[in-house]
Amino acid sequence: MSWWCSFFTYLGFLVFLNFLYDTFISPLQLLYHKWLKVLSKEISLVEKYGKWAAITGSTDGIGKALARQLARRGFNIVLIARNEEKLKRVAEEIENDFGVEVYKVQADFSHGKPIYEKLFEDLAKKPIKLLVNNVGIANSTPASVETFSSEHLWDMINVNIAAATQLSRHFVDLWHRKGIKGCIVNISSALELKPCPTGAVYGASKAYLRSFTLALQHEAKPLGIRVQLVTPAFVVTRMCNYSAFLMKGNLFTPQVDQYAEWAVESIGRTPYTTGYFWHGILITFIKITPWRLSNKLAVIIASYLTNGINWRQKLATL
Repeated sequence: MSWWCSFFTYLGFLVFLNFLYDTFISPLQLLYHKWLKVLSKEISLVEKYGKWAAITGSTDGIGKALARQLARRGFNIVLIARNEEKLKRVAEEIENDFGVEVYKVQADFSHGKPIYEKLFEDLAKKPIKLLVNNVGIANSTPASVETFSSEHLWDMINVNIAAATQLSRHFVDLWHRKGIKGCIVNISSALELKPCPTGAVYGASKAYLRSFTLALQHEAKPLGIRVQLVTPAFVVTRMCNYSAFLMKGNLFTPQVDQYAEWAVESIGRTPYTTGYFWHGILITFIKITPWRLSNKLAVIIASYLTNGINWRQKLATL
């Protein structure tokens, strides 16, 4: 075999090994931290990051479920959300169920820059060392970009991109100045991986969050600050209520409490995770699918999930 044949054989083998590592590290780590964590003898999250954890978008869905899981582990919780009535209700639930202290912060991230000065003042009242950037706005149903109002798209940009960016910047700066070894968890989406017709703006906002988070990891690491990217696929939450199929749940679409129970085990322990074992397997197939094919599959899946609404007619144009 000539030298160049050997070179490309070894190169292909190295690329394949890198793909296997990148693909399977998340589900394997999830299995380890959920079922074999007793062997590692790691200290608890509260011992690592103190008594206060803050979660944005924490009155519904994944944010609320993570808040409950962290409270179960002994954290006092800072709930950050826009609806005052929901904030009060969820705070009472967590206090009654887990006996921890809950601090409520009302903030509507869709309003953009003007909210942050007061928000940072409110957050300064508690010694937060664990931040979960969960807040997000998705499509009400899969649809093309021209069907949404300009206001909705600005809301999506302000909430999905600006909120995590500004809060991450604020806490990295704050913790660095005070010598605090904190942890930031940014909740993204499997739509970060490929362009997504019928969810173009939402998917693009999550692609931004992925790029931002993976870069921030390296910037914050020398400061002793952990930054984690969490990439869930479908979970049974209000974001999926356009689809009766998804709301039933299945192996690859877990109930939100089930998802959060898995995901919280990885906090502070791994830089990247899907948060749920079967999402790790599902994302393997997303990664190996060429983006041109995944574009067509996105339209077919959207058509199926919404009982054919609008999208079957568009298949012919792809």
